[in-house]
Amino acid sequence: MAANPGLNVDWHPGALPAGTGVQLQTVVTVDGNAAKATLYTPAGRAPRDTTVVVLMHPRVDFSRHYLIPALLEAGIAVHAQQARDSGSDMRLVHEQAVLDLGAGLEWLHGRGFRRTVGLGNSGGGGLLTYYVQQSLRAPADRIARTPAGRPSRLDRAVLPGLDALAYLAPHPGQGPLLSRCIDPSVTVEADPFSADPALDPFDEKNGYRPAPESSRYAPDFVRRYRAAQLDRVARIDAVAREHVAESLAARRAVKAGSATAARSRRAGTARLLTVWRTDADLRAVDLGLDPSERSYGSVFGPRPEVTNYGVVGFGRTSTPDAWLSTWSALSSNATIAKAGPEMTLPTMVVGYGADNCVFPGDVEGILAAIGSSDRQVTTIAADHYGVPVGGGARDGAAALLVPWLRDLP
Repeated sequence: MAANPGLNVDWHPGALPAGTGVQLQTVVTVDGNAAKATLYTPAGRAPRDTTVVVLMHPRVDFSRHYLIPALLEAGIAVHAQQARDSGSDMRLVHEQAVLDLGAGLEWLHGRGFRRTVGLGNSGGGGLLTYYVQQSLRAPADRIARTPAGRPSRLDRAVLPGLDALAYLAPHPGQGPLLSRCIDPSVTVEADPFSADPALDPFDEKNGYRPAPESSRYAPDFVRRYRAAQLDRVARIDAVAREHVAESLAARRAVKAGSATAARSRRAGTARLLTVWRTDADLRAVDLGLDPSERSYGSVFGPRPEVTNYGVVGFGRTSTPDAWLSTWSALSSNATIAKAGPEMTLPTMVVGYGADNCVFPGDVEGILAAIGSSDRQVTTIAADHYGVPVGGGARDGAAALLVPWLRDLP
């Protein structure tokens, strides 16, 4: 499923400051992927005198991110690295995205910029935290295999360091995000309408109320619901691992020359997992849970009781490898809870107070997880895409980021 385009902005290139340099770059990763990026440089600034902000999201092309013009206006370069599976969840393996970022940073470091600072917006927060963790480790100590058991090649990659990391409306990783959105009332994975009434988040008997009235779920229901969400993730993990094992067995048979025609076909074909109903975070409709300035509804729309049964939602279709590496809160390595303790770089965290995708408790969890002792934290009254409460320009975060960037050693 393609990510919501609201993370970008439809600005015209004419909105860039006069004299902005724009360079498209492709570099080859250690596993042979052509990693693409766009470098924007402010006019009249040599790299040795310039900070470059590195933007990357595992699924979204950030080459037209809404903060780029404001950062350039302040004399800061921007490098928008594109992941190999940008625009699609289906094959997204975070270990491969780390390789893409490493190759881009190796090229960028070769340009001689004064400092490179990561900007983890939304899902970029988990990815960049995972990158920092792996980049700070000796190659032999890096994660050697993906959660599906494939070689990660991180031990063979050059992973240049970042000097600091800023978080903007960060969620705790794709897997933890989905674990709060997935509907645990699904009883049969192949049936999108199956439901356990005792766990149905849109049953008024459980506390649900349609907008504009806020739902009110009892603490016991919330506890049972969240535990059942992780139980469902575990069940899908088990199916994904079965598919991975079946594929591996078929490939081994082919190599041994003992495969049947059916098994030969199986060796070259990836199963796809369809995960129904992933727009069911209780906080989207119960404004008393993790309270903030947000309005009723999820990041996908004002009526989760409808969108939950539609085609939108996180992690709806993926390969078993992508599910385990990206969407499983239990198996993914790319979570801030797992990678954050080794993220010791200077840190800036900007939360959006009216966000209906990242909630105050999520930001608190991120702050508790990361190892950095040099941190600044602030909140802006805006939604997940930086639109201020009451409207206005979306570049408010730049006014906070620029002074922090300039004060970095």
